[in-house]
Amino acid sequence: MNTKLYVGNIPFSTTAQDLQDLFSQAGGVASVDLIFDKLTGRSRGFAFVAMATGEDAKKAVEKLHGHAMDGRNITVSEARPKEDRPPRSFEGGERRGGGGGRGDGHHGHGHRSERGERSERGGWDRRG
Repeated sequence: MNTKLYVGNIPFSTTAQDLQDLFSQAGGVASVDLIFDKLTGRSRGFAFVAMATGEDAKKAVEKLHGHAMDGRNITVSEARPKEDRPPRSFEGGERRGGGGGRGDGHHGHGHRSERGERSERGGWDRRG
């Protein structure tokens, strides 16, 4: 069994030390990796805990899955290997949405026809 565990649904106020203390009840804790949002710096509500041995990891899953922490029942399971994903790009690509317009290519720029001409008064005369 893998010794790295996924711990989900943890309260946002939980610290790495809190997890260290909790998981040490099941055995030796090798490391705690609490995951934070890169933009806000706030906890994302999950972590990875590496147990010292596979047996300790198994005990932690059995003992702590569903454990209540500050009113939330945490989930504890064997961590899956990170999947290879293509890098995300925020440049280029097709843009969708934006709204507005009449759905016919005109976006609120008056009522011009393809065959209209400017009148002497500055407006558009419709010729047809």
